[in-house]
Amino acid sequence: MTVTARQVVCFGPFELDLHSGELFKHGSRIKLQGQPIQILRILLEQPGKLVTREEISQKLWPSDTFVDFEHSLNTAVKKLRTALGDEAETPRYIETLPRRGYRFVGEIKESIPVEPEPALPASVPPSTAPVRVSLPRWNRLAVLLGSIAVVAMATAATLLVLHYRTSNRIESIAVLPLANLSGDQEQEYFADGMTEELITDLAQIKALRVISRTSVMRYKGSKKSLPEIGRELDVDAVLEGSVQRSGDRVRISAQLIQTSSDHHLWAQSYERDLKDVLGLRDELARAIASEIRIELTPKEQVRLTRAPRVVPEAYEAYLKGRRFADKSTPEGLTKAIEYFEHAIARDPKYALAWASLGHAYFLRSFISESPIDERCIPAMKKAMELDENLAEAHVDFADLIFHRDWMWQEGEDEFRRAVELDPGSVDAQQHYALALWQLGRFEEAIREMQRTRDLDPLSVGINMSFASLLRDAKRFDEAEKQFLKTIELEPTYVDAYIALGSLYEDSGRNELAVAMYRKATNLESIPARRDSVLAEIDKRGTQGYWNKLLEFAVEESKRQHVAPITLAALYAHSGNKERAIQFLQLSYEQRSPRLTWINAQSTWDSLRSDPKFQEIIRKMQFPKPQATKPLN
Repeated sequence: MTVTARQVVCFGPFELDLHSGELFKHGSRIKLQGQPIQILRILLEQPGKLVTREEISQKLWPSDTFVDFEHSLNTAVKKLRTALGDEAETPRYIETLPRRGYRFVGEIKESIPVEPEPALPASVPPSTAPVRVSLPRWNRLAVLLGSIAVVAMATAATLLVLHYRTSNRIESIAVLPLANLSGDQEQEYFADGMTEELITDLAQIKALRVISRTSVMRYKGSKKSLPEIGRELDVDAVLEGSVQRSGDRVRISAQLIQTSSDHHLWAQSYERDLKDVLGLRDELARAIASEIRIELTPKEQVRLTRAPRVVPEAYEAYLKGRRFADKSTPEGLTKAIEYFEHAIARDPKYALAWASLGHAYFLRSFISESPIDERCIPAMKKAMELDENLAEAHVDFADLIFHRDWMWQEGEDEFRRAVELDPGSVDAQQHYALALWQLGRFEEAIREMQRTRDLDPLSVGINMSFASLLRDAKRFDEAEKQFLKTIELEPTYVDAYIALGSLYEDSGRNELAVAMYRKATNLESIPARRDSVLAEIDKRGTQGYWNKLLEFAVEESKRQHVAPITLAALYAHSGNKERAIQFLQLSYEQRSPRLTWINAQSTWDSLRSDPKFQEIIRKMQFPKPQATKPLN
C-alpha cells in the first residue's frame, strides 16, 4: 500500500501543515481555519509571485456560489494577517497589490515532507507470543525514569488543556446587529429581524446567557472595539456577521470572537432558500453551541432541529410587523397588525405570527388606556393550538388573564410556564417579574428582575422598571442608584426624572425633588406648557408641580380620553384623597388593566388606610403574598 507524505511549510516562527490545514507558531497551534488558511496555502504554493483576486475567488468560491466576494476576501485576509501579526502597510509575509491581488514575501525556511510510519505488510501477522527482552540494569533504570517523565509531561499537558478550556469557557454571548450586505437599504428590516431571530434561537439554550436585542441594537454602527463591547455587556464572546439576500436566497456569514483576548474562535457561512431560513438559523445556533462546548439538552436538540419551512412572503410580512411592533406606539401597533394579518393570510399555520397578532391587539389597548381589544383572544389561543411550546403565546395569554380577568394564580402559572419553555426570553422573564411585583412579592420580583436585567443590561425600560420595583420594596438607596443609572442610559427620559423626584419628595429631600421636576419640565416640547409648570414650581415647589400637571390632565380630559387611573394618581400626588378614590372606583368599574398595580405601588400609599381603598383591594381578591419555589 502507498502512503502519502504530509507537507509542512516553515516560515518565520510559523509552520503550516498542508495536510491537516493547521498553523503552528513556535510549536503551538493557532486557532485559524477555513478561508484564511486556504488563502495562506494558495500564497505559499507560489512564493514571491502575484496571486490575483480572481484566482483566489475561483479556488475558494466557485462561480455558482452566492457570496459577497469582496467583503469575504477582505475579511479572510484581515484574519490571516491578525494571526500572523502582519500589517498591510509594512508587510513581513503578505503584500497587497491594490486592486490586483496578494503576494507572499516572507522567506520560506524549508518545506519538510513528513513520512508517517509505514503499515505492516499484510503477509506479516502480528505476533501473539510474549517477547522477553533483557536490558542492562542501568538501561532499565533509564527507561523507568524516561517513562515517569513522559507520564508527568502528559499529565501536565492534560491539566494545562483542562485549565485553558475552563478559564476560557464561553457561558455568555452577545449577537451584534448583522450587517445588511444586500445593497438595498429597504432590506434593513430583514437584517435586523434575522439578528433578533438568531438571538431568540440561542436564548433557548439554558446553559448560555444571551444578551437581548434591545441592548445589542445600541451597538448598531458603533465604532467600539469588540473587547470594549464585551466588557460593557459583561459577556465572554461576541458573534458578528452579515446577511446577504438576493431574491429568495439568503446567506449568513458569522464569526465568533472571544472578548477577553479578541481571539477569533470560529467562522462560517450558511446559505439557504428563504423558505429554509429557520433551519439555517437553527444550524448556526447548533454550530455555535458545539464550538463553545455547551452540551444541549434533549429538548434543546429537538427544538433546534425541528424548524419547519416557512412561506417566504409570510416570513417577510412577519419581520416587517415586528419592526413596527417594536415602536410600541398605537400607530406602530396598528401597522404591525396589518403585517401580521398578511403573514397569517399567506400561512395560516404560522404560530408565531398568530402570537404576535394577539400581542399587538392587547398591547395597543393597554398603552392607549382603552378596553382590551377582544380580537386578541382568538389569536392567542390559535397560537397555542398550533404550538403549545411557544413561550411568546403563553406570555401574551398570561398578560390577558392577569390584567383583564384578575386571575392571579392562573396568570402566574402561565408566566412560569413561559419562562420554563424559554429561560432566555427577556419578555417571559420580565413579565413574570412584573406579575410578582404586582402581587406584592417584592423579594421574588427583585430576583427575577435582576435576571431580566442580566439578559438585557442596557434596556432603558428594564432598568426603569427595576428602579421603580426597588422603590416600592422600600429599598430607597438602591432605587436611587438605579434611577440614576437609567438616566445615564437615557438622559432625556422624562419619566425617570419624575420618578426620582417623587422618591426624593417622599423621603423629605424636597430640594432634590424640585431639581428633578425642573429637569423633567425642561424636556417639555411645548414652550408655553413648560414655562407655566416652571413658574408654578417656583411658587409652590413640589406641590405646585403636581397641581399644574393635574390641571393639564383635567383640561385634556375635556377634549379626549384620559384614563381614570391617570387622574387618580395625579389627585393622590396633589393630596386630594377623596377625588383619587373616586377615580380608582371608576377604574374598577371599567376593569382597567393598570389597576393591578394598586396593591404594590407606592403611589397609593397615602390612600391605603382609607376604607374605600381597602374595599377595592378586597373586591379584586388579591392573594396574600406567599413565596414560591424559584424556577432555577
